[in-house]
Amino acid sequence: MNRQHFGAELTPDGTRFRLWAPAAKRVDLLIDQPHTRSRDAHTRSRDAHALTRDAAGWYVAEIPGARAGTRYRFRVDDEVDVPDPASAFQPDDVFGPSEVIDHAAFKWRATDWRGRPWHETVVLEAHVGTFTREGTYRAMIDKLDHLVATGITALELMPLADFAGKRNWGYDGVLWYAPDSAYGRPDDLKTLIDEAHLRGLMVMLDVVYNHFGPEGNYLGRYAPSFFSDAHTPWGSAIDYRVPEVRAFAIGSVMSWLRDYRFDGLRFDAVNTIVEAGEIAVIHDFSKAAGKLATETGRYINLVLENGDNIASLLDAAEDPPHGKFRGQWNDDYHHAWHVLLTGETQGYYGDYRAPKQDLARALSSGYIYQGEVSEFWGGKARGEPSGMLSPTCFINFLQNHDQIGNRPLGDRLVSIARPEAVAAALAVTLIAPTTPMLFMGEEWGATTPFPFFCDFKGDLANAVRAGRRKEFAWAYAKYGDDIPDPLADETVRSAVLDWAALGHDPARARLALVRDLLAVRRQEIMPRLRGCRFGDAIVAGDLLTAHWQMGDGGTLRLTANLSDRNIVDAPEPKGTAIWGGALSSDLPGWAVRWHIG
Repeated sequence: MNRQHFGAELTPDGTRFRLWAPAAKRVDLLIDQPHTRSRDAHTRSRDAHALTRDAAGWYVAEIPGARAGTRYRFRVDDEVDVPDPASAFQPDDVFGPSEVIDHAAFKWRATDWRGRPWHETVVLEAHVGTFTREGTYRAMIDKLDHLVATGITALELMPLADFAGKRNWGYDGVLWYAPDSAYGRPDDLKTLIDEAHLRGLMVMLDVVYNHFGPEGNYLGRYAPSFFSDAHTPWGSAIDYRVPEVRAFAIGSVMSWLRDYRFDGLRFDAVNTIVEAGEIAVIHDFSKAAGKLATETGRYINLVLENGDNIASLLDAAEDPPHGKFRGQWNDDYHHAWHVLLTGETQGYYGDYRAPKQDLARALSSGYIYQGEVSEFWGGKARGEPSGMLSPTCFINFLQNHDQIGNRPLGDRLVSIARPEAVAAALAVTLIAPTTPMLFMGEEWGATTPFPFFCDFKGDLANAVRAGRRKEFAWAYAKYGDDIPDPLADETVRSAVLDWAALGHDPARARLALVRDLLAVRRQEIMPRLRGCRFGDAIVAGDLLTAHWQMGDGGTLRLTANLSDRNIVDAPEPKGTAIWGGALSSDLPGWAVRWHIG
């Protein structure tokens, strides 16, 4: 079954509409027509067309003359009007009509673009709605040159699948084929991607296939077999044993990669996808993407978020993808640095009470938890051995949307850690032969918070508030009304990046540091990454030393002081200094030195 089995499909004479609704007794297609005689130009009338059902529960109708721009809904059993679950666009949000989109009509300019190989990846994660004051796809275009000049090679967008309301992190999406209208139209998103490609930038997308959002999803009404009796942290589990359900998700994956030409996808929390046995559906995602890569000659880079630390899912060199993934967001690495830099040990940070030793383990073999018992994870063994993987399989970061936004105040690392310590952490993260990632604004040390926000109404809004108060009861007791209301307009406004800060210190100085570090990475590290292997990392007191075998046969060496105290008689590594200068007998506090040879 191909992706055209879902959604509106343009034909030579009109459009074919399909809906898989096995629990429905009747489905009518409602075509919205402008009511030309009305005083209100936006008023529409609806033409109803009965759909024909087949034995598998598919309702189909082909409507001559229905072209791109046609707006439509499905009426189920004369009871409820619903959007197309495979809608390509919702101009009036998730409760409004769907719009037929002609993806083939867009005129791409970067026609020779084939992407970039994985070892060249430097990621910047961004939320479209708060990246600029305008909060649109097109407004992001003006900032692409800044990303290129900084040394970013991959812009990763937080989820875009249509969600209820005008503001959301994106993890409450309910229409998996439709980029949210709050940020612009489909062609606006394509233009952003096209402009990025013209500048040599990959664009990746965070996608969510472990649950649907809580508002605007009607699948349970007419296709209850979409869901199983199992549960995720966000509600009923999606039943990927059902062929139509599996095909629906694969079709969404392919739409983002084919119709929008995203260079890769990041799959959210795949360990919460409930399936019997292994996480089979994500292997199908990889194989489908790999087939597209073969057909088009493109690099397609797929990565995971997976709290189970399953090393066997990763292979940075599998090209094209055929069941594996380039890499995984490495929460372990973040947590070790966070505890070291802030001293915080609440929640999952309690599993990282020896942060210097934990950091050495992450630098020497990827994961920190490779089968050890995690107290936070209920005293269960977590992870698999990972030292045999390429270091590039591990996407290492000091901040991301979760690690900032799930704090009660949404405050960034620079607000709670010493600047010189954060600078040292950046010097390790951005040059190490793992894959580095920054969160938007981190490149200049932005202090703009990124609190959780959404735009639900009524009882659901109240439930969100109540849930946050329960989750952060200790914080509400401490901070009270200083904690942002996730439903308030001012909360999302507070998260909008202040680009004017770039004209002043300390932002200007921090940006210069990050640009210098990424220039060293581009010149000295990237050309040697193919075939790179983990070596050893050792902590002696506050002194961290580590080395990696690079693909050209050389050895990359790190020497770092993980404290604010001077270290005397630090050993001098072999090779040529590429960052931090030649080593003297004294290593100042938070000094970082890189050598290669």
